[in-house]
Amino acid sequence: MTIAMYPGRFDPVTIGHVDIVTRASKIFDRVIIAVAESRSALFSTEERRDLFANATSELQNVEVVTFSGLTVDEAQARGATVLVRGMRAITDFTNEFDQALMNRKMAPNVESVYLMTAAEHMFLSASRVRELAGFGRDVSDLVPAGVGEAIAAKMAART
Repeated sequence: MTIAMYPGRFDPVTIGHVDIVTRASKIFDRVIIAVAESRSALFSTEERRDLFANATSELQNVEVVTFSGLTVDEAQARGATVLVRGMRAITDFTNEFDQALMNRKMAPNVESVYLMTAAEHMFLSASRVRELAGFGRDVSDLVPAGVGEAIAAKMAART
C-alpha cells in the first residue's frame, strides 16, 4: 500500500489544490492532506483543515490532518513514502527542486512526486485568491463550494 502526503498551507484551499489531490487519489492507495500550521495564515489551522476536508469529502481514500514541524518528519510518522506537490510553472521548479533535494537528504525513503497543474488553473494560487478577496473581489469561482463565503466573512471581520 502506497501512502502519499500532500503538504501545504492551503490558505485557502483552491480548486487547483482539489484537482491535485483528486488526481493523486487515483494514483495512490491513500492520500493524506497535511495542513501546515502557520501563524501568518488568514484562516486558523483547524479552519483550513475543515475547509479542505469539506472540499474532498467525496474522496474515500483521502484524509486531512494538521501538522507542525518538518514535512518529511510528518510523512515518516504517518507512514507516507511519497510527497505529492503541484507544479504550475517553471518558477515553481526552482523552489521545489531545492526542497526535494533537502527532503531526500533528510529522508531518503520519501520520494517527491510532482503533478503538473491543469491548464485552467495555471494562474491560480492561494496568495492571489487572498489578494483578490482583500480588494473585495468575488473569488467563489476559484475555490471549492463554501470557501468563498468563508473568505468573505474573514475579510469582513478584518474591517
